[in-house]
Amino acid sequence: MNTPRWFIMLMACRLADGLSVSAHPVAQGALDIQIAAENIRIQARVSGEEVLVADAFAARDEPKADSLARVWQQHGQYLLQHLKVFADGQRLTGSMLSVAAAQNDWVSYQFEFNGTSRPARLRVEENVLNEIEYAPGNPWEAAYAVRIYQQEHLMQEGLLLSRKQPLIFDCNWNNIGPSSAATPLDRSRMVQQYVRHGIEHILSGYDHLLFVGALVLAAATFGDLIKVITAFTLAHTLTLTLSVLNLVRLPSHVVEPMIAGSIVFVAVTNVLWPKRSRGSVRLATAFFFGLFHGLGFAGGLLDAMDGIGGVATGIAIAAFSLGVELGHQMVVLPLFFGLKLARATRTVDVDREWLALAVLRGGSLFICVAGTFYLLAALK
Repeated sequence: MNTPRWFIMLMACRLADGLSVSAHPVAQGALDIQIAAENIRIQARVSGEEVLVADAFAARDEPKADSLARVWQQHGQYLLQHLKVFADGQRLTGSMLSVAAAQNDWVSYQFEFNGTSRPARLRVEENVLNEIEYAPGNPWEAAYAVRIYQQEHLMQEGLLLSRKQPLIFDCNWNNIGPSSAATPLDRSRMVQQYVRHGIEHILSGYDHLLFVGALVLAAATFGDLIKVITAFTLAHTLTLTLSVLNLVRLPSHVVEPMIAGSIVFVAVTNVLWPKRSRGSVRLATAFFFGLFHGLGFAGGLLDAMDGIGGVATGIAIAAFSLGVELGHQMVVLPLFFGLKLARATRTVDVDREWLALAVLRGGSLFICVAGTFYLLAALK
């Protein structure tokens, strides 16, 4: 990690009230959990985003850190409070063994949890960043891709730990090693976890919701809706897949402004040129900006899964993508049919057209204002 870059990030973060706004209040990370006979060791790889958010907003009795090393140390103690390890129902006491810089602006921590002997069941919970509100009623969260080792043998990988999804692992001390019947991949469990993660990602991702909302407002018929959402889906699926294959990656300082800009562009088109908000131009717009939304979906999750097997990563991304689409439909369909029902209450054609135009322009104006907020924040 480049320390000056980190220090600049830290100072810039504080000058802007401690945080540059991201449209997704979810920090991604990774955990390697090593279960030994007498203790549990966890290597946590956390993003700079998580460290900076906690440093800026987490309540502490001690004063703010005045150096990068001290920021890391404080975050390690913060993690010990918010990362909870239970062995056979008893919470274990943890201590931090080491902290070090990792690649690509990540920080690596080593923790040891004592007070157990050959546990039968391990349970890990976390509520990292959850006391910090990104927006009213929308708290920050952290999610971690997990690998579990028992006596240095890989037992499972690709699991997901989040506030709403604790991690439970049953230990088998009589059958450990290469001949173990345990498989590193629990496909059904992974699919369930990452589908849910994808849905939550969309429902808490205001930028994607605003963009899709602007597209739905301009859809006059169900056919228009299908076409424009299909174009958006094909585009973000394409770039998400290319990201998985490591063929296309763009830094967040490029992706985030483009996503925010897409909201403003579509909303302004709806307000000023409502007749141009449909047809081939709108399909091309949905596809073009969908490419950047796909990169936004992939970014943090792929970085967190660095080092995890290709099959596990593929399952995680496929399930996550499915969750993203389900999340979209949970917003798109009620919004479209609700608007259609509202227009149907008008019996006169002129009234229906006036209502449709008023909803299109009024809703798009609100989306434009919100999108401008995200764009300015992304350009900081």
